[in-house]
Amino acid sequence: MLSLQHRLALQQKLSPQQIQYQKLLQLNTLALEQRIKTELELNPILEETLEEEISLEQLDENPEDQEDSKSSDEEEVYDSKDDEFELEDFMNEAEIDYEFERINRSSDEEKIHPIAPQKRSLRDSLMDQLHMLDLTEDQMILGENIIGSLDRDGYFKTDLEKLVNEVNMFEDAIVTFRDAERILGLIQTLEPVGIGSRNLQECLLIQIKNSSFDPYYSYLAEKILSEHWEDFANKRYDAIQKNMDLAKETLRTTLDIIQKLNPKPGEGNIDSEEQNQITPDFIIDKVEDNYIVTLNDRSVPSVTVSKTYLEMIDTNKRKRKISDREKETHKFLREKFESAKWFIASLQQRRHTLMKIMRSILEKQYHFFESGPKFLRPMIYKDIADEIGMDISTISRVVNGKYVQSPQGIHELKYFFSEGLSTDSGDEISNKHIKELIKEICANEPKDNPYSDDKIAIILQEKGIHIARRTVAKYREQLMIPVARLRKQL
Repeated sequence: MLSLQHRLALQQKLSPQQIQYQKLLQLNTLALEQRIKTELELNPILEETLEEEISLEQLDENPEDQEDSKSSDEEEVYDSKDDEFELEDFMNEAEIDYEFERINRSSDEEKIHPIAPQKRSLRDSLMDQLHMLDLTEDQMILGENIIGSLDRDGYFKTDLEKLVNEVNMFEDAIVTFRDAERILGLIQTLEPVGIGSRNLQECLLIQIKNSSFDPYYSYLAEKILSEHWEDFANKRYDAIQKNMDLAKETLRTTLDIIQKLNPKPGEGNIDSEEQNQITPDFIIDKVEDNYIVTLNDRSVPSVTVSKTYLEMIDTNKRKRKISDREKETHKFLREKFESAKWFIASLQQRRHTLMKIMRSILEKQYHFFESGPKFLRPMIYKDIADEIGMDISTISRVVNGKYVQSPQGIHELKYFFSEGLSTDSGDEISNKHIKELIKEICANEPKDNPYSDDKIAIILQEKGIHIARRTVAKYREQLMIPVARLRKQL
């Protein structure tokens, strides 16, 4: 049976301008630069300007509040009332440019905060070294496939025989398994030495065999790694000393040499650009007793509305009668002008939002910037949202993936947010503060008898911080600190 019903409901819908603004908030500095370059290509009304003149205060409406209006070009006689903007506002004054200002930009900032040059990846470097070797074309193809199969730490975990068969089948090559073993051995001696190893033991052995350490201690290190690997991996140094009949000082010197070897030749990500620094989105400098926040956007293009196209719009607007072709051109340019206006306004609002949030973080975490990580206060997104009158989702968009450079180093904005824990004194401390204490305890523990997680928990309890042993273990693992047994040293 059919029936009609009335239903009252509230729905929240975002305008295209609001959506654009929210998307721009999520971008870090490098992504924003690319986004602006893309917009410059898509919108002929926009153009890049090299001079910094004024801000966007001339924008008459907020991108979150204004609604799109419909234009009418049905009649042959053009009615200027159809325009939702007055071109005279933008045409009469030469100094009125749509350009978003840079905040707190100093003339010597470029010298103080240089960006690291782009570097080639480790995989590219290995390919270059491979091509310097005396190999046949088929062997070179196999070598390239071996390098292409390395994991993020530089290890070769692929079945070599299977790879040889695939290369022979799909690359129409003729390579034997003996050739493959020799080529893999050559790759393992490339820089960094040990790259392409199949396990940690092989990685360390290759490095010690190609090292320039004292021959006697290199011989002892090689013997430990090859004949006493299980004892070494489990830090059973007493067993090694007894089985090899070594003096304690001799064993300590040998172990020190092994500790200098690199267990991860790929340095965490073989495809990342070598030594490529993070480009911070904010820079905080201390000048006398004050902190100055700067939005680090010197690489971001400044954009303005093209006066040439504005004049075309103005010319069409002043005509009493326009042709169908002129009408379509005017409609296109007007739409692009509106798009450009909203884009620039969103950029301006983005920078103001970012600065507002960063200044609030600086204010709430002032003691961190003054004295370091141990003074980081508990703080959640809601604290900043309430402070500056913005939504939590806006704080989340700004914080995610953005970095700040300060006298305390470079930190992701998310670093400043953490849950708190009450101490016996009634103070609230951040869980990051607790992690710093755990790191400090492990750094100062007896090297020959490291503290267990239970012992660390007891030490923290003596400081008035009550956390469980499993919480200590979780924080220790997050800090990448091994268990007590593996931290033991002579």
